[in-house]
Amino acid sequence: MTITTDKFNTEKAPKPVGLYPHARKVGNLLFLSGVGPRQAGTTKIPGVDLDEHGKIASYDIEAQCRSVFDNVRTILEASGASWMDLVDVTVFLTNMDDDFAIYNKVYAEYFADNQPCRTTVEINKLPTPIAIELKCIAALSE
Repeated sequence: MTITTDKFNTEKAPKPVGLYPHARKVGNLLFLSGVGPRQAGTTKIPGVDLDEHGKIASYDIEAQCRSVFDNVRTILEASGASWMDLVDVTVFLTNMDDDFAIYNKVYAEYFADNQPCRTTVEINKLPTPIAIELKCIAALSE
């Protein structure tokens, strides 16, 4: 059996920081690569202030959450999917103690109508100076 796969990229989402697509469709599943809050076409991260060495001086987790959720929606739509197609979300936070309550509140706003499975883990750091990243899977109708 041969499984066909399609890769998707969009200029409307932040450029991947490595050699990978924004999303890849396999059968009726759409897998999104890790999505962060950076703005498309720039290195700007909403709610993040960097010091002279490029390290995080301060950040607003709510602004990052809203931006990352919007980026996920953009990638889904560019791949022929919708927010309601999401079935699984893995969330990576760099500061669970300080950020979880705010993230959870914003998450509830965005996912009120669609409640995919969710796993949230704390990690030491992400490859760019961000505090949140999402890994998502969507199920598509055939």
